[in-house]
Amino acid sequence: MLFDDTYKTIDHPAEGTFKDKGSKFIAFAYPLLSENEVKAHLVKLRAEHTKANHFCYAYRLTPDKSVYRVNDDGEPSGTAGRPILNALLSAGLTNILIVVVRYFGGTLLGVPGLINAYKAAANESIMIAEIVEKTVNDSYEISFDYLVMNDVMRMVKEEQLTVLDQQFDNECKIRFEVRKSQLNKVLQRVEKQSGVEIKYLGTV
Repeated sequence: MLFDDTYKTIDHPAEGTFKDKGSKFIAFAYPLLSENEVKAHLVKLRAEHTKANHFCYAYRLTPDKSVYRVNDDGEPSGTAGRPILNALLSAGLTNILIVVVRYFGGTLLGVPGLINAYKAAANESIMIAEIVEKTVNDSYEISFDYLVMNDVMRMVKEEQLTVLDQQFDNECKIRFEVRKSQLNKVLQRVEKQSGVEIKYLGTV
């Protein structure tokens, strides 16, 4: 099986609402690049919704969707964070955080009611969000002598590499991104170039 070098996420924050028996569930969906961003979103929402009762959330990270976390924030175990995560699973999204802010309406919803409410609110925010497909790219830096610049630039153009930074002096350097599916072909071309050194910088 070929490596899947694309993934789906959202482009901009989105908001969805669900109401049941007086309780109001407001779902906030955010694009997410790292776990470090989660706390800032929660702090901001708690400051904006001082009278809310719960701030439950789920997130998924990395293109292979292997990193995730759920939080019920005081609701019965499994009734909030997990349903939000299930909404993300159903939509096939990653690099996304959904926080559902609940205002209690005075009537208990019971376990089935809570599960339905948190998932419905999360789904609403996903429906409103703009879903985009992104590619999994590796970042590299190549160093080369000025004399072989024409050959290197021809390769960059023909392989349609995304140039992040470049400097041309006696020793030249180019930082670029390449799709995972193109990687072997590009590395083979670099290896055939005389006087070119390559350094792996990470996956983006």
